[in-house]
Amino acid sequence: MVKITIDGKQLEVDNTLTIIEAARKHGIHIPHFCWHPTLSVSGNCRVCLVEVEKMPKLVIACATQVADGMVVQTQSERVVKARNAVLEFILINHPLDCPICDEAGECKLQDYAYKYSVGKSRFEFEKVRKPKRVELGPNVMLDTERCIMCSRCIRFCDEIAKKPQLVFTKRGDHVELTTFLGEKLDNPYSMNVIDLCPVGALTSRDFRFKARVWDMSSTDTVCVGCSRGCNMKMWVRNNEILRLTPRFNPSVNNYWMCDHGRLDTFKNVNAENRIKAPLLRKEGKMIQVSWDEAIAKVAFDMKTFKKNEIAAFGSAYATNEDNYLLMKFMHFLGVKRIDFVSHVNGTDDVLLLRSDTTPNSRGACEIGIKPESAELGYTSIINDIRAGKIKALYLIDDNIATDPVVAEALAKLDLLVVHAANRNETTKLADVVFASSTYAEKHGTFINFQGRVQRNVPAIATLEHERILDGMSLSRLDKFGAHNDSWTKGIKRDTRATWRIINSLANAMGAKWKYPTCEEVFTEIAGSIPAFKGLNYLKIGKAGAMLNTQQEHVTVKR
Repeated sequence: MVKITIDGKQLEVDNTLTIIEAARKHGIHIPHFCWHPTLSVSGNCRVCLVEVEKMPKLVIACATQVADGMVVQTQSERVVKARNAVLEFILINHPLDCPICDEAGECKLQDYAYKYSVGKSRFEFEKVRKPKRVELGPNVMLDTERCIMCSRCIRFCDEIAKKPQLVFTKRGDHVELTTFLGEKLDNPYSMNVIDLCPVGALTSRDFRFKARVWDMSSTDTVCVGCSRGCNMKMWVRNNEILRLTPRFNPSVNNYWMCDHGRLDTFKNVNAENRIKAPLLRKEGKMIQVSWDEAIAKVAFDMKTFKKNEIAAFGSAYATNEDNYLLMKFMHFLGVKRIDFVSHVNGTDDVLLLRSDTTPNSRGACEIGIKPESAELGYTSIINDIRAGKIKALYLIDDNIATDPVVAEALAKLDLLVVHAANRNETTKLADVVFASSTYAEKHGTFINFQGRVQRNVPAIATLEHERILDGMSLSRLDKFGAHNDSWTKGIKRDTRATWRIINSLANAMGAKWKYPTCEEVFTEIAGSIPAFKGLNYLKIGKAGAMLNTQQEHVTVKR
């Protein structure tokens, strides 16, 4: 450790840090473009120039290591003048198109020009013209004129994604960012360069020109694309998800997120095949009915079967609270045949993606969604359905009929009850479909492959929320996490969280359960399952909390 002084503040810091790192750790902001805490130092933007006592010239804070007794000035007259000059040079050829730039409101150059620049330009000549609307890859668009050559995107591809695909060409003020000859920016993490870009040079082809940051609400939640459970922000306008961006969590995903998680995990929420209310099969056709009618129908039909004629499938896509109430409901009925389907594909050893493509297979196992023995599990249940031994199946939030063999077996059931958010192969075979809320519309918890319990928070509203929130005070709305525009505007569907549907069904069959909120369900989980002991929503917070058992769960493909 060494003692240094920054802007008159005496600090004790690690002697391996650079000036910008030491300042950052103590809440002192030094402006920067090219520096990033996880990337190598390039030192090419020069905005982080600072004055160090006894040094003849200004030094860049990102590349200068601290030393004992060092005295640093970040706001001296020399520093301010140099910073103004650097910003003036950057702005010479930068297009003044903030009104149409997707980065407006989140742009470092915009912020720094307002805070540190002189506010006027002496440049009276024609700006250098460069290519616009360049498709670098399937997900990223480049406006070369806006690029300030910070090289963050290049270093990310080289050092983090391990796919060198970007490079600078030409010289001087004609430098251009481009891909290597014959290459495209198509690595699985390509969209991280959009977040890294401090200006509007790199933009999302999916989100481009859809909304401005001040038009949207953002909600801290987790990704459901795989068992990693990347922390992210969900951006919503008029009750519609427009984009997902990574949220920093050093224990889970650091600053990054894969393209699959950004693009493929929310499109089903507003898809055309979305189920907007309960469906009941009448005369061979699926008819939209009220919740009371659907619940009454299932409650009546379930009573006509013996307990050994009923089976249930939980889901690795469902929350812990959903799976717990399913398990409790089956125990209430005396049903022992219960399992869930794992979804294991290829893996990505480079960064984030996991072979388990579900967010909560670890949670389903910890909750107890598993048979008493392997012989009574998923395959055995399907075989017994085919043999006519199991006549009723209760399935939550999974599409198992994509397998033709399974679809053939399900067609033989006397009763198939399905919770689903979208129409799929399984809902086509169902007798009753409960319209379940997606992860974007409900509270709950997931457990990632590391054993970290993380909170899922709704970002868009359903009619269920309107009924619950009706008459709540403003303070209670804030506590519920629902006080933003997405809860008052846009289309709302008559869907319900799976745990709430099961709660209503169990009560219709005489259970007399009382779970007013999802948090009440989790409190019971924490009090009854040792691995969850001591956990609550407050302790989980935004960063998550580890289970009491630390062993990594190995997903077995069934």
